[in-house]
Amino acid sequence: MKPSSFYPVICADAATVAPTRDFYVEHFGFEVVFDSGWYVSLRHDGGHELGIVDHTHPSVPEGSRRPVAGLILNFEVDDVDAEHRRLVEEAGLSPVLPLRSEEFGQRHFILTDPAGVLVDVITEIEPSAAFAADFTS
Repeated sequence: MKPSSFYPVICADAATVAPTRDFYVEHFGFEVVFDSGWYVSLRHDGGHELGIVDHTHPSVPEGSRRPVAGLILNFEVDDVDAEHRRLVEEAGLSPVLPLRSEEFGQRHFILTDPAGVLVDVITEIEPSAAFAADFTS
């Protein structure tokens, strides 16, 4: 397979489709390219895309019509400390995991979007010797 595009689509409650859209537009720089109310398509100038769908819409297979659970979206950035200042200290978002450095090679913090998706904001750092051997490239 040679996909022409690949992007996640968040299954959200009808009441959280618009707030979730607004969260990614306001805080992560996405722009709306399509919005029918039940489905929103977002694009970032870096070429990244994200969809949000009302999980009860008939286009979602009947057996899968439930809100998202267990999803983490990773946003790798150049300066996680600057993003923490911008998103937590200035914008007032509440992290569910505070800013910290991990032995496995990440400095990060985690937020939750209005649909319940975990949003992990990350800057790669040097891993500890215990984890360095786990990297394949």
